Amino acid sequence: MPRVSLPDKSKANSLAGNGRYTMLTDRIEAKWIDAFLRVFELCKVRPGELVAILSETQSRALNVHLAELALARLGAVVCHVTVPTPRQDAPVPVRSTGASAALTGQTVAITALAAAELVVDCTVEGLLHAAGQHLRQLGGARLLMVSNEHPEALERLVPSPDMEPRVKAAVRRARAAATMRVTSAAGTDLTVDMRGASTAGVWGWCDRLRPVAPAPDAGDVNLTFKRYLESPIRLTIEGDYITAIDGRGTDAELMRRYLAAWGDREAYATSHVGWGLNEHARYEALTMYDQRDTNGTEVRAFAGNFLFSTGANEFAGRFTKGHFDLPTRNCTIALDGVAVVEEGRLVEDAA
Repeated sequence: MPRVSLPDKSKANSLAGNGRYTMLTDRIEAKWIDAFLRVFELCKVRPGELVAILSETQSRALNVHLAELALARLGAVVCHVTVPTPRQDAPVPVRSTGASAALTGQTVAITALAAAELVVDCTVEGLLHAAGQHLRQLGGARLLMVSNEHPEALERLVPSPDMEPRVKAAVRRARAAATMRVTSAAGTDLTVDMRGASTAGVWGWCDRLRPVAPAPDAGDVNLTFKRYLESPIRLTIEGDYITAIDGRGTDAELMRRYLAAWGDREAYATSHVGWGLNEHARYEALTMYDQRDTNGTEVRAFAGNFLFSTGANEFAGRFTKGHFDLPTRNCTIALDGVAVVEEGRLVEDAA
């Protein structure tokens, strides 16, 4: 009966996302255009390429505008496909799921997107875990998801070309493994059967058509709530599903209530697991942003974290809006008995 234990954090950490930091404004900055430009260069956008920017009426307008300006600098032929943000049909607020429903029923929009060579996804939730038919209907277009973050985060974390070989090496190791075991001094003891699992890595850009897949990350932060944990939570996982949530205090109570509110067993399912490789990403970054300015993408990627996520898994045919990303520190992650992370630190030859 595997268990995932999420470590206790100081109460000072609970100040994250409380709105203290409001120094960022939605003004176009040349440096942010440069950051978007660098990502599109890594995506090998060329003059004359047909690019569609997909957004919805509640998308972060600043990111949509920055994407347009950066693509224009590269000489791409850019169009906007904007759809109304769907009605809220969930019993609780939906945040950072990667399972946008913005294209549901949008036949005309999908037809327009399918004519593009690159689709820049600026939807609020993103299409990362969206129902498979939406992605298949995009035809030969490659897809780049821009997380619903303030562009200041991208400015600090513009992808580096040296990340691609490191991530690919980690993916090869994961694909070759039969078993992943994750342990920690806090009580984590999780065994994952890797045989036949869909395995992929993300290094920050899309220069050719490839399957869209989640990036592994998880730990002692609840990124759906954008909250550092104040007290331990113990999850019991059996047959891919959370069967018990143990712990005292607000953190465990919030998780129990949120999952129960969906009335959907798939919200309790394991979505994806993995580890972070980005040594420029900062664990403490969540404390520096107002909640509206971050989706916690950086915290999913910081080096050595173990990411345990619940909810949608398109490879298993499971779709739900209920979702948690839980980046955990100080874990040891072993593939077939060989550590790739030791107590939250990347093993040198596995980095």
